[in-house]
Amino acid sequence: MHKIKQFPVGTVRQYVSTRNACKLCSPLGASIVYRGIEGCIPLIHGSQGCATYIRRYVISHFREPMDIASSNFNESAAVFGGADNFKTALKNVIRQYNPEVIGVASTCLSETIGDDIGRYLSEYRIEKTDASPVIIHASTPSYSGTHMEGFRAALLSTVKTLAEQSTRHEKNRLNIISSFLSAEDLRYMKEILDDSEIRYVLLPDYSETLDGETWEDYQKTPQGGTPVELIRGMGNGAGTIELGAGITANQSVAGYLQNTFGVPGMTMNIPVGIDLSDKFISAIENYSGKTVGERFKKERGRLVDAYIDAHKYLFGLRAILYGEADLISGLASFMSEIGVKVVLCATGARKGDLPPAIADNLAKEGVIMSDDTDFVTMLEKASELSPNIVIGSSKGLFLSKNLNIPIVRCGFPIHDRFGGQRVMHIGYRGTQQLLDRIVNAVLEARQNDSPVGYSYM
Repeated sequence: MHKIKQFPVGTVRQYVSTRNACKLCSPLGASIVYRGIEGCIPLIHGSQGCATYIRRYVISHFREPMDIASSNFNESAAVFGGADNFKTALKNVIRQYNPEVIGVASTCLSETIGDDIGRYLSEYRIEKTDASPVIIHASTPSYSGTHMEGFRAALLSTVKTLAEQSTRHEKNRLNIISSFLSAEDLRYMKEILDDSEIRYVLLPDYSETLDGETWEDYQKTPQGGTPVELIRGMGNGAGTIELGAGITANQSVAGYLQNTFGVPGMTMNIPVGIDLSDKFISAIENYSGKTVGERFKKERGRLVDAYIDAHKYLFGLRAILYGEADLISGLASFMSEIGVKVVLCATGARKGDLPPAIADNLAKEGVIMSDDTDFVTMLEKASELSPNIVIGSSKGLFLSKNLNIPIVRCGFPIHDRFGGQRVMHIGYRGTQQLLDRIVNAVLEARQNDSPVGYSYM
């Protein structure tokens, strides 16, 4: 087993590099959003390697093909600018895919040399001689944030580009702005809304484009995604519910729709656990004026019963949570409900991404908070905390093996197990499944550690 050098308290570490990062690149998050728009092709303005890196991560998690175009920077473009590459890439994408939308994400290289993509788009629109697709552009250099910054930048740019308030669009649909959830989470959210006969716009919706059916012939633009016309009508919404932790005013889609079109809105944590799921259901009912279907309320009752049954296995457990601030905020609330003590909350995001109320509560409970961190630093801190379980993406296997404790995989990426795109987290049903996985991981660890190997728990 790999041994990590432990540093005495107060020691100044003699390195500045990140070792096994707890985050992914910003254009990756933007590409996920773009894939959740109907007929959209992501275009990365930068080197081919950036697009290849994103495809590798997305394909290993979702088990689906992922076409991502690139402006394919070379040495000349890096020195003199990528305007020609960018315009050529647009023409190639339109010719090969005939997309309804092109979602452009910038990279560290193109941003560092000062490429003005907004100007390039203006020039391109003047030069073009035929109809062209909608083009959305988000600034997503990875040195300015994680994949969640890219995700939110692409969401806000999409809504700013497309949303209108017009009599041409249907009024009083509920706007749901999702966080980076699994495809199964998105399908479950739609099931709740459809079953309750609530009209809505869900953005982004990659539940089919990144977890679809098999094809007889390859589809360059898979079926599914949020229709552009529905996004255009978001300015006529009955209200906006935006899921995510620590969303700032300049990132908030709900804030933009409220300030620009007067659509009332709110942000809230992703609904993991009973309390946050109750708040999500309540928000849906308040904005839509309809009652969520009774069968979903029954799911809540079964979950309460499961909490009681699981209490003897989970009470006093010590957990490490890591990943996006959105995920660990929801998980932390859930842990408090089931009697699990969180000893370390870690994220690759910069300080302040966790809502102050959640960060303050965790600090009062003695939880060590680790922002802008990596997995080696997490291991150094965790070695003194006697954790029993780690919860987060596949990247936490490093912690699990070195600490000799079980891991429960959730979030992104899950690339060392099958079905990561179908792992549920949200609502009563998702919480139930997550609870079952945590309890079973604990039981399996006890069986493996037992010299008897008993089968009755």
